[in-house]
Amino acid sequence: QVQLVESGGGLVQPGGSLRLSCAASGSLFSINAMGWYRQAPGKQRELVATITSGGTTKYADSVKGRFTISRDNAKNTVYLQMNNLKPGDTAVYYCNAELTVWSPTSRILELWGQGTLVTVSS
Repeated sequence: QVQLVESGGGLVQPGGSLRLSCAASGSLFSINAMGWYRQAPGKQRELVATITSGGTTKYADSVKGRFTISRDNAKNTVYLQMNNLKPGDTAVYYCNAELTVWSPTSRILELWGQGTLVTVSS
């Protein structure tokens, strides 16, 4: 059994920064890839950034140069450093992970975090 727990959302002024964290808790699993998605009011969920187990990163064009995804393998945690935030970044941010779970059997599992709200406003 594995869970993703998100933290770090909140209210920030335009131009400000936030760091989101997503920790995978449990046992008998390994992480293949983790990423962040977001969903703004009235819009579809969109990919923000991903990072593979090998460290390869991918970003949406809208956040390139402003957001950085990173991971701490020892803590099974992925981070999203968000700088120069804009009102258009306002959304619920969801952590996503593809895992290999080893018990009771070996299987691939995709999990989502509970979501954390980021509001960029003056």
